[in-house]
Amino acid sequence: MCPLDHPATEQTPWGKAVSKKAQEGGGWLTWVFATEDISIVEEKFGRTATEGHRTRPDGTDLKWKQIGVNEITESRELPFFIQWLTADHPSQDGKAVAAIEKITIADTEQLSDSWFKKEILDGLNGTDIEFIDPSTNDGESGIVAVHLMTPGGVVRLD
Repeated sequence: MCPLDHPATEQTPWGKAVSKKAQEGGGWLTWVFATEDISIVEEKFGRTATEGHRTRPDGTDLKWKQIGVNEITESRELPFFIQWLTADHPSQDGKAVAAIEKITIADTEQLSDSWFKKEILDGLNGTDIEFIDPSTNDGESGIVAVHLMTPGGVVRLD
């Protein structure tokens, strides 16, 4: 994805994060965890989630709540959180033919900055996380690669 060339882009945390990553040359921006009850996450952050929506090309409206986007600009190894308010959302489209096998993250602290380290690690459902030193990633922290298990074998996206 890339930021829109529009003044509104810089008016939201998400737009600012996308714009900043694009100016740095692109790459992985962040990851997201879905939750059935975002109020637990809101409690830890001490603020309410932001509501969002967009209209799909077929005219249906997607609605959600999200929290943690402000934090990803400085800590790209951390995810943000989303609760879908509509049942017809992108993760329900089609049938999955690949599964995330491993995520490589440059982070010397191994998510220790997150209030949600236990929840993140528990929520990976067997997906492996490989932590590498940011010095091996041009000093940048955050996602380096995602390894997908496909019918044809493992594919690494970096």
